[in-house]
Amino acid sequence: MQTIAERLQDKTGDLTRSELQLRDVILRNYPASGLGTITSLAEEAKVSTPTVARLVQKLGFAGFPEFQRGLRDELNEKISSPLTKREKWVDDAPDAHLLNRFTKAIIDNIGQSMAKIDPAAFDTACDMLSDTKRKVFIVGGRITRTLADYFFLHFQVIRPDVTLIASNSNAWPHYALDFDENDVVVIFDVRRYENSTLKLAELARERGAQIVLFTDQWMSPISDLAHVAFSNQIAAPSAWDSNLTTMLISEIVIAEVQERNWETTRARMEELEEMFDRTKFFRKF
Repeated sequence: MQTIAERLQDKTGDLTRSELQLRDVILRNYPASGLGTITSLAEEAKVSTPTVARLVQKLGFAGFPEFQRGLRDELNEKISSPLTKREKWVDDAPDAHLLNRFTKAIIDNIGQSMAKIDPAAFDTACDMLSDTKRKVFIVGGRITRTLADYFFLHFQVIRPDVTLIASNSNAWPHYALDFDENDVVVIFDVRRYENSTLKLAELARERGAQIVLFTDQWMSPISDLAHVAFSNQIAAPSAWDSNLTTMLISEIVIAEVQERNWETTRARMEELEEMFDRTKFFRKF
């Protein structure tokens, strides 16, 4: 199902100037921004209360209370732990075998995630990452650091000046010292969004670096700071979220940047293969 933020984005072309102003206020601190009174939301957006009522109806809600229930449901989803996610899944579990249910959920996730990708934003991210005048830094969180490590391993072969930021956040200011204007910081951040990762993103923006974010359908707070944000569906019938869609989109980015830098990448691959041969790293048959 679409989040309210996704509905707001989809309805952009149908909104009046006042409604667009209201949409921007809601998205600025989403979803908490919509949890006050209708009057306080209207005052913050500098619009009338009837404008708020019209917008929530355009989003498919009967009224403001139903709109707020939707926001609270999303907020509960964003902060839910693996234990609460499993309890909800067990209550709702259908009779079909988990092999089928899990596979269907992932296929649905992929379809919804790919439909949301703006090709222009994708190209912008690849433009930035393939520009060898920019340094690239890559970081993940408690769970997503494995995705960050995978992304780094490929980019290290594709191009020079790529750094994997260590998972120990105490060392992150040391990496931030090397952030220059227009460098690219790739961040993987999914629910339950980590405070230290947000602080790193703030440091990156302060130093003029551009952020490419891989996040989920509820959108990490870092999305407000990101130059490009990939919103991926991650929910699955499990106590754990699925990283498959995030992995898929990151691999597509890897493939595109590899092709754009192919001459350089091929030379680096050939040199790397020679080193593998000299060190007998791989077994020869």
